[in-house]
Amino acid sequence: MTSVLQLDELRVPVEVVGSSRRARLTVEADGSLRLRAAEDVATEELQQFLASKRDWVYRKLAEKEVLQHEPVTKELVDGEGFLYLGRSHRLKIDDVDGAVRLERGRLVLPRYLVEIGEASLIAWYRRCGEAWLRPRSKAWAERLRVDAGPIEVADLGQKWGSATAGRRVRLHWAALQLSPPLVDYVLAHELAHLREPHHGPVFWQLLARVMPDYEERKQDLAKRGTCLWFGERRD
Repeated sequence: MTSVLQLDELRVPVEVVGSSRRARLTVEADGSLRLRAAEDVATEELQQFLASKRDWVYRKLAEKEVLQHEPVTKELVDGEGFLYLGRSHRLKIDDVDGAVRLERGRLVLPRYLVEIGEASLIAWYRRCGEAWLRPRSKAWAERLRVDAGPIEVADLGQKWGSATAGRRVRLHWAALQLSPPLVDYVLAHELAHLREPHHGPVFWQLLARVMPDYEERKQDLAKRGTCLWFGERRD
């Protein structure tokens, strides 16, 4: 049985699951909220829990709005600019073999790959991103005292990054367009989840110890994230 609570103007369905008295609030892919709790948790207790999560809810909704913003489009033509680690590189379509690569500040796309150019460019972001992130992931993991597996770069849809209990940490390939300090924020944020899975005070204290200016970086990410290219959306 599902009931509905209110948080300001937001409707929050409550789903009865399991036997744990620890309620769990999530923001779904479409921006809707869902609260899950055991049957014996009183409505008043759930309402108080929901109110305590008000700041977190609005922050997560703002982050989702960034990724659902009017998409940035790119043309696969000479001179089009593509960001990598905060720097813009002009595209050059050339009669060469091999894969997409950076040469003397230009992003070279072999002509024979133009028909699948977007996929080739994303593959380049993933390949270069994983190589660039590998030593940084190790360094941040040591600072956070977590045991992380190999870093992965993938298409994560509406998430900047993800971390699982199996030590798997992934970053969205589009995040590699950001400047290094902002990529570091996404990376450290996800690595911190290996120690603390929830966005509670303990999580933010942990992140603050290794990145005292994380709040400024988070706000900068929210602004700059709207200007990134995510490829052709297929939602």
